Amino acid sequence: MRLRILSPAKVNLFLRVTGRRADGYHRLLSLMCRVGLFDEIDLRPAAAIRIACSDPALPCDEGNLAVRAAVAFFRAARQAGGVAITLRKRIPVSAGLGGGSSNAASVLLGLNHLSGNPLSPRRLRRLARRLGADVPFFLEAGPALATGVGDILEPCPNLAAYHLLLACPPFGVSTPAVYRNLNLRLTNCPKQLTKARFKKEGFDPARHLCNDLETVTLALHPEIAAVKRRLLQAGALGALMSGSGGSVFGLFTDAGETRRVLRGLAGENGWRFFAAPLLTGPLTLIRQR
Repeated sequence: MRLRILSPAKVNLFLRVTGRRADGYHRLLSLMCRVGLFDEIDLRPAAAIRIACSDPALPCDEGNLAVRAAVAFFRAARQAGGVAITLRKRIPVSAGLGGGSSNAASVLLGLNHLSGNPLSPRRLRRLARRLGADVPFFLEAGPALATGVGDILEPCPNLAAYHLLLACPPFGVSTPAVYRNLNLRLTNCPKQLTKARFKKEGFDPARHLCNDLETVTLALHPEIAAVKRRLLQAGALGALMSGSGGSVFGLFTDAGETRRVLRGLAGENGWRFFAAPLLTGPLTLIRQR
């Protein structure tokens, strides 16, 4: 049996850093949502774990999160088998869109499916947490409010199905470096953005689009601010950097308007642009072939 899996990107519709733990990790409050921009992953049983990737810059060993996920799954399931992974990358790398974390979660879900579901959802979540803070989110079916280091998740129903124009830069951003340089006294999100208040009021682009990591990443790459301005001038309800950057997204209510703006921006200054919807409901991502 062979599986084809759609592995989606994500954006942070807000990201507030609420403090720093004794172990050096930062505490977060973030609204995360999957986006209709996908990598494709094929899985088929094999004698060993191996990966072929369309992006030659990505490692083909345990430096790749998809491979680490496969190793972790077989160890947890106490299986001696292997898997051949074919990864076709479309989500830009090191861009704040969670592509590597999504790939890891897709491999966990796919291998569990191929193996007859030996691991419960709870055990899969534990494995995901060990692989990375964003990996558990991609096991979920919809938007989520994330706390802790981003791994404590609560479903966020009733989020409007906005359309995004994603702008992805020709450079990568190091997430650890951004957090190392973050000054908690110089942040963007209002202090009144709390979990209790957000759950009471719901998402409002005019009030909630904020990202405390922008202060660091924009200092390193000021061109991000210029792209944000272009999206706002083009009619976006709001624009924000996702995660640690450097991708930026603009929110629109209409898919046709998003595509129209896309045609006017594509190919500018080496940036790549994608029109994609927020994925706010259930979606079939695993297909048997």
